[in-house]
Amino acid sequence: MRRVWVVAMVLATALAGLVGCGSKSPAPSITVFAAASLKPAFTEIGQRFQTDNPGARIEFNFAGSSELATQLTQGVTADVFASANTAQMDKVAQAGLLAGAAVPFAANTLVIVTAPGNPKKVASFADLAKPGLSVVVCQQPVPCGSATHKVEDSTGVQVAPVSEEPDVTDVLNKVITGQADAGLVYITDALNAGDKVTAVRFPEAAGAVNIYPMAVLKNAPQSGLAQRFVDLVTGPAGQKILDKAGFAKT
Repeated sequence: MRRVWVVAMVLATALAGLVGCGSKSPAPSITVFAAASLKPAFTEIGQRFQTDNPGARIEFNFAGSSELATQLTQGVTADVFASANTAQMDKVAQAGLLAGAAVPFAANTLVIVTAPGNPKKVASFADLAKPGLSVVVCQQPVPCGSATHKVEDSTGVQVAPVSEEPDVTDVLNKVITGQADAGLVYITDALNAGDKVTAVRFPEAAGAVNIYPMAVLKNAPQSGLAQRFVDLVTGPAGQKILDKAGFAKT
């Protein structure tokens, strides 16, 4: 009888362990849709977020803001949207997809990037219209493309790009790989590229500064955790990381 009792207890303990394992809930996770230009800074902020929220996971979808806005309005689920300009955030807001008002958290400005050493001697925005210079820009309505067109309108200088890319990262890569002589990206992208490019600032960019807003989405599967991420980005720790990456305060 004692042996039967011991076996029964062992089986009961094992069964309880299996039930416990089977009922264990998965770690909470949030999905953040963010402009491509935010990738280096948000990756670092995401690491801080996971440290501050043990067991939580964060997944990013980095792309052009217009592409992300389109995905959201077509029904793709996410927890947070961070756009590189207010126009794309407004599109998502007008679709009734925001849980609350969007919060501005950073600003960014266009800069010209060339091959290291600036071999084509690009010194101004007007130089981008010179014959024989291959230039790449962002397509519209991607925020960096919209900013480029705003500078064209204000200066009267019309750039004839050899290609228009879906996001600012693709523009930068075209210059880095030698597929173009120059490109229009954000200051943050030029800083992140380091000595792979030479940055040429131009004063007209001050008239086309992009403000970055972010918001928790109405149908966020993890709205509470999503708000914690927004709070981190807009708080001192997140702002310090954004400042280090070259973003300006709003």
